[in-house]
Amino acid sequence: MKKILTYYQQHRDTALLSGALLLLLIALCKPTIPIKHNIYTYLLIADISQSMNALDMPINGKLVTRIAHTQKLLRETVSSLDCGTKVSIGLFAGNSVAALYNPIEVCENFAAIQDTIDHLDWRTAWSGNSRVRESMFVISKVIRSFPEPAQVVLFTDGEEAPKLHAFNTKDLSNFQGADDWLFVGVGSEKGVAIPKLSDKNQLIGYWSNESFAMQPGIAQISESTLGVRDDNVAGANDRYISKHNAEYLKSVAKEIGANYVYGDNVHTVLTAMKTQKPARRDIAPFGLSWILASLAGILLLVAYLNKHPIQQMGETLRFYKKSFQRKSSLNEAAIAHDNHF
Repeated sequence: MKKILTYYQQHRDTALLSGALLLLLIALCKPTIPIKHNIYTYLLIADISQSMNALDMPINGKLVTRIAHTQKLLRETVSSLDCGTKVSIGLFAGNSVAALYNPIEVCENFAAIQDTIDHLDWRTAWSGNSRVRESMFVISKVIRSFPEPAQVVLFTDGEEAPKLHAFNTKDLSNFQGADDWLFVGVGSEKGVAIPKLSDKNQLIGYWSNESFAMQPGIAQISESTLGVRDDNVAGANDRYISKHNAEYLKSVAKEIGANYVYGDNVHTVLTAMKTQKPARRDIAPFGLSWILASLAGILLLVAYLNKHPIQQMGETLRFYKKSFQRKSSLNEAAIAHDNHF
């Protein structure tokens, strides 16, 4: 030990630089150690039914569609998630939910996830209706099909189309598996008409009240799952007014043990997501590269510091003080000389 200390004292800089180089080389190998920690995996579901085309959400002082606002929330949410978090993007329409891919790591696949969000479109929907209550069972099946557990975040305006009545209200009293799911409400409570768009995304009118009217009956209930609506364009006085149904979403969330938050901005959404339980807790590799690189940086700083830095700082200050006093004396002498003449 004494020999090592003696060698270090005689070759201090060499030892420090060699240690820094060794740490950097080890860091390049990306070593890891197994640590048990929380693993966060999310299924982010976007409602792409036609009510999401309603123009009632402000972005930079301009009203945009609910689906455009949802895209903004999704982009900002994914951008704020920590590396190691896994995400899948899902689509909701009718009474079905489709996951576009299994959960993937956000940092390694950031561009692919953002591209998926950018291409969300109501024309992708397989049904013109939206059955929020019935979709709960489908979401549960999608989650079970994943290779790992995931938490659910559903972005929707809560519009049930056709409207619910005694014959088409799904019973959720025995529903299980939605612990800490999150409903993110989108849309205003003021209410606006739902645009009726062509397959080229051109406005051809607005949906009428008759499009959402349903009378009790077995045949009509079956038809509602097929996305059939009245094709008539509404006039000025019979447009269906769509609102963000916050109270309904809160009631559904309470029935299944989920949570609700109004998605006015990404900070509200992220705060609510932080209260969700992690998808699972398991052993996963913990990277040591950043720790080793930090230690190497510290050794480099120490190598280039003087053995007695405080003493050196004092000597430097005294040197500058003497230089300043010398210059002051010369200036005073020069002024006195000029005054003499």
